[in-house]
Amino acid sequence: MLPHMKRNSKNKSKSVLVDMPVKKIQARSGWQLIDFKELKEYRDLFYFMVWREIKVLYAQTILGFSWAILQPLIQIVIFTVVFGKVAKLSTEGIPYFLFSSAAIIPWTYMSQSLTQSSQSLIAGRNMLGKIYFPRIIFPITPILARAIDFFISMLILLCVMVYYKVLPTWNLFLFPLFLIYMMSIPAGIGMWLSALAIRFRDVKFAMPFAVRMLIYTAPIVYSASAIPDKYRIIYSLNPIVGVIEGYRACFLGTPVPWMYILPGMITAVIILLSGALYFRKMERVFVDVI
Repeated sequence: MLPHMKRNSKNKSKSVLVDMPVKKIQARSGWQLIDFKELKEYRDLFYFMVWREIKVLYAQTILGFSWAILQPLIQIVIFTVVFGKVAKLSTEGIPYFLFSSAAIIPWTYMSQSLTQSSQSLIAGRNMLGKIYFPRIIFPITPILARAIDFFISMLILLCVMVYYKVLPTWNLFLFPLFLIYMMSIPAGIGMWLSALAIRFRDVKFAMPFAVRMLIYTAPIVYSASAIPDKYRIIYSLNPIVGVIEGYRACFLGTPVPWMYILPGMITAVIILLSGALYFRKMERVFVDVI
């Protein structure tokens, strides 16, 4: 090839490279909330990861999605025998089986989704260094995937309500509010813990113990009325308390205890926003540390 032809070919290749669109990926600076526009751009991947989580949840099991009913049902039966029949805890006149069903079903969802969300980055570490996508998809995926289990297990509560002839009241219209409230708790804590678990693997070992202890910090096996008046303000700051009391009010028709619900909602919002901020702040070091 002649020298002038070589120069022309080099110039053409440079012009082609200049004309090609370039997308530059940079680490975000400062404290930022969730980038919903970016999530929309990767919605297909988001959908795929949620659907994959649902499919592998009970893969190679005989009972399949029946476990979504069996797990809370067995726990409800045990609690009814131990705390309802033996300990005879007060439930304000509500049959204990019904009383515990309205609490254990949302608790089962929160505990399972929280455990999976806290370990989501560790479980997906093979993907982190290969391609770019919003890392916040990791802790949010179990929150949405476990919602399928939650709605299946709600059949238990509906059957128990029919058995005890509990008719729905206007409180049932508050269900979407408490559904969002319930999902925000494991989402916020999950973002905190998943980001911390990258550096501190102690999170993996602390989670089972913490979940077992959390069940006694909310009115799941006992009534909130058992808490002394002077401690109720502090007690209501626990966001799980508001979820449990809200679900009982929605489905059992009891008065809505806003004194427990509103402080818990404020706490849940703080946890969610701070979790999102901390996750985005630590996002730039995930690949280097993991």
